[in-house]
Amino acid sequence: MTTAHVEIRDHAAERVDLAISGEIDLSNSAVVRDRLFASISNRVTAVRIDLSGLDYIDSAGLRILFALADRLRLLQTSCELMVPPGSPTQKVIQLSGLDTLVTLTT
Repeated sequence: MTTAHVEIRDHAAERVDLAISGEIDLSNSAVVRDRLFASISNRVTAVRIDLSGLDYIDSAGLRILFALADRLRLLQTSCELMVPPGSPTQKVIQLSGLDTLVTLTT
C-alpha cells in the first residue's frame, strides 16, 4: 500500500494551507479525499495546497483534486495548487486540464 500524508499547515478563519506528500493512488485515495475534505469548512474563502512533496499521483488522485476544485467552486472558494516547475505532478495536472479550474503556482 502506498502512503500519502495530508498536513494542515495553517488554518485561519478564511484560508487553509495544506500539504500533500508521498504517493496518491487507488489504494489510499479515499483516505486522502476524506482528510482533504474534512479540513475545509464552508467558511473558508481560500485553499492553498502544496504538492511539492508529492512523488506520484494517478487518476484516482486526480479525481480527488477535480472533486475538490468542483466543491470549492460551488462554495466560491479559491483554490491554489503549488507545484514544482517542470515536475511530473505539474505535467499531469496540465495534461488533465485541472489547471483550467485552479490556480497553479510554482
